[in-house]
Amino acid sequence: MTKVRHVIGISGGKDSSALAVYLNQKYPGLPLEYYFCDTGKELDETYELIENIETRLGVSVQKLNSASKSSKNPFDYFHQLYGGFLPSSKARWCTKKLKLEPFESYVGNDPVISYVGIRGDEDREGYISKKSNIQSIFPFRKNIWSEDVIKLVLANNKIEIIAQYYNDLNLNGKKDRILEVVYSPLSLSHSQTEKLNTLLDLGVKEFNQVTFRFIKEFTEYPLSKVEEFPLVENEDIKVRDDIFALLRNSGVGVPKYYKEKAFEVNGKSGVYARSRSGCFFCFFQQKIEWVWLYEQHPNLFQKAMEYEKEGYSWIDNETLLELIKPERIEQIKEEYLVRVKKIKNKKSSYLVDILEDAEGEGCAACFI
Repeated sequence: MTKVRHVIGISGGKDSSALAVYLNQKYPGLPLEYYFCDTGKELDETYELIENIETRLGVSVQKLNSASKSSKNPFDYFHQLYGGFLPSSKARWCTKKLKLEPFESYVGNDPVISYVGIRGDEDREGYISKKSNIQSIFPFRKNIWSEDVIKLVLANNKIEIIAQYYNDLNLNGKKDRILEVVYSPLSLSHSQTEKLNTLLDLGVKEFNQVTFRFIKEFTEYPLSKVEEFPLVENEDIKVRDDIFALLRNSGVGVPKYYKEKAFEVNGKSGVYARSRSGCFFCFFQQKIEWVWLYEQHPNLFQKAMEYEKEGYSWIDNETLLELIKPERIEQIKEEYLVRVKKIKNKKSSYLVDILEDAEGEGCAACFI
């Protein structure tokens, strides 16, 4: 069989770091390669976390540098190349140049399984490579497969094949119900998501076995080139609390920028922290995080301000100089406390991190 590479990207955030711990502990037989795309603008805590992973897990994390032939660090090299144009949510050249391209160059044309740290309590897919030699797997989710795989497996023209695969399994008393679902075609009243969730509820391992067999017999995905895949037996679902537990119990530790810091505004008390890894000036930061950076790392905030030249700013319709005016900081903190209160008043059993809009880990969330 063709050798397939198994890789995991470490962004410096909690989810990818916890996935590295999880896979290292639960699947020690996987020949994992660990890599980190260095933007050159990370917090010191990120580099510290990478060192902790190497030490605690006994592995080596390959540091990828997209500007290795330049004397400049990666971000500054491409920032100059783009004529001082700052990246934004509408023009994410930093993601492409500092994350995606070095990753795809690193794996080349080898068949690759890329393990992605999206949790079981998140509703997003993350980056799916357009390259056919890279396949994403999501070990923390009930559904470990990517959207493109699910579309193939649950296509109406594959119903007979999938039914036969299930018939070949020992389904105990679930056989009739499973086949009933399999034979129900996708339609406006029966969505792919609904069908998928029902089949997963009826048996995660069974669905994984069927999907793996389908991949091997009908596709050219990297997993078609391996004889066995241990995650087929995976039934774990890891949510936010599990992530922090994995990091603490392993000794790797939680990235220090997640530690909440107290603040006061107009006689009210609150706490804030950074919610993501990635560049310290990441444009995905919420404004309370910019305030956190200004108050906790003023030297880094000053460096971020220096990039705002010639009409370019990190935030739409507001410069960092405007953001740090005392009255504006007060307003941001007040609005933040209102948001906190609203979420707490929902009294949900699971309190989502209020700083995380898409639970992303900076631009690294796009592909790892």
